[in-house]
Amino acid sequence: MQEILIRPIAETRIADVDFGNLEFGKYVSDHMFMCDYEKGDWQQPRIIPFGDIALSPTALVFHYGQSLFEGMKAFRMQDDKICLFRPQKHYERLVKSMERMCMPLISEELFLKGLEELLRIDESWIPGTEGAALYIRPMVFATEAKFGVKISDEYRFIIFTGPTAAFFARPLRLKVESKYVRAAPGGTGYAKCSGNYGGAFYPTQLAKSEGFDQVLWTDACEHEYIEESGMMNAFFVLNNTLVTPPLSDSILDGITRDSLLTLARDMKIPTEERPVSLTELEEAFDNGTIQEAFGAGTAAVVSPIETINLRGRDRQLPEYGKGAIMFRLKQRLEAIRAGEEEDVHGWNHIIQL
Repeated sequence: MQEILIRPIAETRIADVDFGNLEFGKYVSDHMFMCDYEKGDWQQPRIIPFGDIALSPTALVFHYGQSLFEGMKAFRMQDDKICLFRPQKHYERLVKSMERMCMPLISEELFLKGLEELLRIDESWIPGTEGAALYIRPMVFATEAKFGVKISDEYRFIIFTGPTAAFFARPLRLKVESKYVRAAPGGTGYAKCSGNYGGAFYPTQLAKSEGFDQVLWTDACEHEYIEESGMMNAFFVLNNTLVTPPLSDSILDGITRDSLLTLARDMKIPTEERPVSLTELEEAFDNGTIQEAFGAGTAAVVSPIETINLRGRDRQLPEYGKGAIMFRLKQRLEAIRAGEEEDVHGWNHIIQL
């Protein structure tokens, strides 16, 4: 791998940030990492001041959708060390997405070195308040200026970051989606490609117009089995057992999902990865055996669900106390990332400043 060239910003913009009111997605750190793929190889990586980029209107990304991203976080630990959470797992998912989108693979060394150098130069942007973090967005997209239908021969890899506050998700109202689909077997559901999100907007907006926050996606074939909760993995607590749908080519392999399942097993909480049908959920509501439902993802870790509109009928979840499984798992995960509990699984990648 070539040396990363660094062109620092002339004057930091950090004074413009209200760290007491960190709206998600509002602030972007001073620098971004960039590397271009041309002539059959990834070229000189560089860190430059964050700013706009120029692309031809014929760039293939605009026409055929070769675009993907990752979402990850870095934390300031209690001893002031910087922890990048599970970058290897994010890299593995990035590789799967790039393979599915016919993109030339980025080496793990380029991925990690780019992240590390960017965090070092923008270390002051990482919040120190409890639960806050530096959100990190790696992205790859086609840049070749040729609008004929083809796989691009040129790409750009960018990483930018921005500080975010602790996210306290209010309980969600979800509608089970029985007409539209997020992903189908053999499709791109397991890849973190941009088109998955664009295609989900319309049914989500329809649900919001009916007073719901998000949709609960079902399978494309029968609309009978739960797949995901909005853009998060779906979890249920049924008869004191933590249950989540199994991974497939239509379900995203969430890093938070994997982390929560691992911690649940550490904590001797019964877990099952298996199909969850609408019929089973209806019966669980009828007999009172459903105790919790939540989404799991990078932003909030867990997002409690209070209502599920199931086959046209609103079903209410019980009120959640502090002892709910989801909150115990979230607390354990956040303690590990803050360095308050031992990182027995080696998830915390410490940045040497």
